Amino acid sequence: MPAPTYRKLSVIVPIFNERNTVVEIMRRMRAVELPIEREFVLVDDGSSDGTPQVLAQLGDSTVRVVKHTANQGKGAAIRTGLEHVTGDLVLIQDADLEYDPEDWPKLLAPMFRGKATVVYGSRFTGERRNMLFLHWMGNRVLSLVTNVLYNTTLSDMETCYKLFDRRVLEGITIRSDRFDFEPEITAKILRKGVRIYEVPISYTGREFHEGKKITWRDGFAALVALVKFRFVR
Repeated sequence: MPAPTYRKLSVIVPIFNERNTVVEIMRRMRAVELPIEREFVLVDDGSSDGTPQVLAQLGDSTVRVVKHTANQGKGAAIRTGLEHVTGDLVLIQDADLEYDPEDWPKLLAPMFRGKATVVYGSRFTGERRNMLFLHWMGNRVLSLVTNVLYNTTLSDMETCYKLFDRRVLEGITIRSDRFDFEPEITAKILRKGVRIYEVPISYTGREFHEGKKITWRDGFAALVALVKFRFVR
């Protein structure tokens, strides 16, 4: 069976109060050399720190900026982004510089070879600036619960780097507004019978004083979501 021919990569960037990093993440995303057309869908999720003014300076023919009038959460921003993508591949990219677009070719390679339709970048199999112990433990527990409930062997369910063949997303409705987007999309992909391919990525985690937003409450919500989406249709 021949490998699929992909023509465009759509990158959804959910943004909330990232004035200090959004210009640099745009520079890095534009700098990556790829054998495929790309578009950027920047979703400003009600930022109040001057981010909208910065985004207004970043537009070109490959960039679409979409705005929420109030903060709704990462899941809501991605849901909005999905309404505007036009590519046949869809990638999630945070704006906070924890994830490096230089890893995009690693994510895309299994797709181009026809070996996968969903690829996750794992922070636990590549080089990284070590995260806080509680974040590490929380991520490991959530991945373990995912594996037990959905009969898989993921090492990093909570990773930002999720790459999809857009056709896989057909028929999937995302209802989560916050960080529980990660378990919801993972659960619904696995329940469709799609196996997720993992590749190692680099990771440079932020501290809370640097703007990190996810907390233990989001981890608990993710755990509840994993159970809910396993047993509730």
